[in-house]
Amino acid sequence: MAKKGQKFLKYNDNKKEEIINRYIKGESGYQLAKEYNIPVSTIKTWKMKIDHPDKYLGNGQKRGRPKEKELTKEDWKERYEILKKYQAFLKVQRERK
Repeated sequence: MAKKGQKFLKYNDNKKEEIINRYIKGESGYQLAKEYNIPVSTIKTWKMKIDHPDKYLGNGQKRGRPKEKELTKEDWKERYEILKKYQAFLKVQRERK
């Protein structure tokens, strides 16, 4: 976790791209980290952001209840049938008491 007042290093896109390309071609992350004086975890994070862009660009991290898909006529009919069966079940349960 970051400490209060900690300054983070920023790397330009060209340098990131060069490092990632070398990493993808098969060079060791530890060698690249030593050469560019960057933590290995940073290089791995950059690679993950390329492999899974939807997860890291905010598209995959939505808050709140997920929106339901549009229901078709068949979906509504199916729900209606289930509701009728449930109401019949409840009626039978009331009659038993």
